[in-house]
Amino acid sequence: MKSFTFTPINSSNSCFPKTHFPRVPIFHLFSKIKPFSYNTHVSRRAHTLPFTINCKLKSSQDIKNKGNKSVSQKIVLSEASPPPLTENDGANGGSENVPVSSKKKGGMAKKLSRKILQILSNLPLAIGEMFAVAALMALGTLIDQGEAPDFYFQKYPEDHPVFGFFTWRWILALGFDHMFSSPIFLGVLALLGASLMACTYTNQLPLIKTSRRWTFLHSPEAIRKQEFSESLPRASIQDVGTVLMGAGYEVFLKGPCLYAFKGLAGRLAPVGVHIALLLIMAGGTLSAAGSFKGSVTVPQGLNFVVGDVLGPTGFLSFPTEAFNTEIHVNRFYMDYYDSGEVSQFHTDLSILDMDGKEVMRKTISVNDPLRYDGITIYQTDWSISALQILKDNEGPYNLAMAPLKINGDKKLFGTFLPVGDINSSDVKGISMLARDLQSIVLYDMEGKFVGVRRPNSKLPININGTEIVIVDAIGSSGLDLKTDPGVPLVYAGFGALMLTTCISFLSHSQVWALQDGTTAIIGGKTNRAKLEFSEEMNRLLDKIPEIVESSLSKQVDSISG
Repeated sequence: MKSFTFTPINSSNSCFPKTHFPRVPIFHLFSKIKPFSYNTHVSRRAHTLPFTINCKLKSSQDIKNKGNKSVSQKIVLSEASPPPLTENDGANGGSENVPVSSKKKGGMAKKLSRKILQILSNLPLAIGEMFAVAALMALGTLIDQGEAPDFYFQKYPEDHPVFGFFTWRWILALGFDHMFSSPIFLGVLALLGASLMACTYTNQLPLIKTSRRWTFLHSPEAIRKQEFSESLPRASIQDVGTVLMGAGYEVFLKGPCLYAFKGLAGRLAPVGVHIALLLIMAGGTLSAAGSFKGSVTVPQGLNFVVGDVLGPTGFLSFPTEAFNTEIHVNRFYMDYYDSGEVSQFHTDLSILDMDGKEVMRKTISVNDPLRYDGITIYQTDWSISALQILKDNEGPYNLAMAPLKINGDKKLFGTFLPVGDINSSDVKGISMLARDLQSIVLYDMEGKFVGVRRPNSKLPININGTEIVIVDAIGSSGLDLKTDPGVPLVYAGFGALMLTTCISFLSHSQVWALQDGTTAIIGGKTNRAKLEFSEEMNRLLDKIPEIVESSLSKQVDSISG
């Protein structure tokens, strides 16, 4: 059931019986219009309509005594001609005078704060700040982040400066090697946030207050100046209010004036957008200056402590108790394509508390990390740490595998088993190479290819009189660890941004009406969908009934009797 607030028309006209307009300051009308029939009339928008409205009135006593039943009263809307407007009505030609507090003389601090707010809320300044943030972010993607100083010495030397002036000195002095936590980037973000808050305080919030205020127009000229205007002869603004209420408008009446609006949420959307942007920037700042990051490569079967790997990224980084957590690598294994190429690699991890008790276990892979108490562990890389062999049925022996440099992005690992006197200056032995955990390629002491063996195949191979059995290839898991306290804020900000962006498409529509004698002058405007608003108003005005004098006389006679 929809509601709107009526303030009764104050009139001394004898044709308005007191029962027609109860003299209460404001009452909420919960109305259900009884079915009625329309009669054709010569007016373009007119329908003959004697009808009644059943409504519930809320008086001040009802509000004070909660729990009492609301008073039910039958109100007959008058069909008499409303009193004509006097010359004094609408002399101001605009909205009703609203008391304004007198200006107070402030000190220098107050004037300075107003000046600062005016500068910060400047739209060109805010646009420039957004371009500056975008430019710094683009520069941060071009410059490698988090590298050692030697890297920048070599890539941006002074003898070959980029663009004739840009060298490693600029990068290290301005903090561009850690762009997103550098003072320049955070300063521009803070300035943009201040501009958003200043714009919200000086522009958006006053606009919302104005939109919520009942602004009655007292002159026909002011109403006709609206984007949409129409005059309905022999029509009542009370009928206009009833029709607008049925269309979802909040309707207010005061004397011969009517004001209605809907879609106030559209006015709130810009404030929501600003808040969403502030959340995103706050979350991004917290992520850049308050996170911990680290990388580690752990062989299968070994442990590591989280706090030994993670390092702070900025001045807001503070360790937690979770940094004492110990991680055990239970197993590392890989999946392969039919061609033999590596398709995916997995690590089975166990999280141990201070007493060595397992509190969580999960097998992670690329794009499927482990999250525990604010710490996220990603699977990012792999290697082969050792090769386990049997030599002449003795062992097993673990031979450390070392990465070898080759062209392209292929991986290759190798190890060496000395044969004979290891203290000799000319040591010879058996070489073993592996590109993954599936197969091991063996070479004799002369460097000639001997054969290929799979780990766990238990198939021996004889090389220069030495029998070798490949027992296992032990892999190492490459892990990236990260804490990011700003993620919840960023997610909340983007969620709010999507929601408020959709809400901002809602139109805020306002309608004014004025009773000028027997004519209802109606005007309105909207901030969006202006063509649809005109079509909607035309449809609503077609539903407004026409006041018939003969019907009025019968009703007045029955009430007088």
